[in-house]
Amino acid sequence: MNEPLTGAVALPDGTLVRGRGRREPFPTGPLPEFGLYLGHPPGREGLLRRSASWTPDWPATWLDWPDFRTPRDDATAAAAIVDAYQRARRGERVEVACTGGTGRTGTVVACMAVLAGHPAADALAWTRAHYRKRAVETPGQKRWIGWFAEHIAPK
Repeated sequence: MNEPLTGAVALPDGTLVRGRGRREPFPTGPLPEFGLYLGHPPGREGLLRRSASWTPDWPATWLDWPDFRTPRDDATAAAAIVDAYQRARRGERVEVACTGGTGRTGTVVACMAVLAGHPAADALAWTRAHYRKRAVETPGQKRWIGWFAEHIAPK
């Protein structure tokens, strides 16, 4: 088995995924083998903010997901979350990150907890207990976890 990512959380089925904020210092230890990044895709971020856009040196998917909101394309986001979870389940070192690592990243971690077999109605509480106390910041993000569980997660 690969050495896990520093700071990875074990989902209810034991699958390891690291959530983090991109504005935090990069953790020590092994690099991710795949990243799911939430925000403005590279190239667009520099136009919207004065900071330069960042692209990882490993395979990654970027979702257009505005801060404090839900993804711009539900189906694309859901498919990317399922793909990232399946990669982690196979043993790849997967990280999920947005700028702060709390709202959008917490939403994805909660969706992955549902994929890992946790009841959707308790996914937010599970995420706050195991990932970050303030994970999932808005009512819309909370509702999106329910949408994901209803439309994507196995019954």
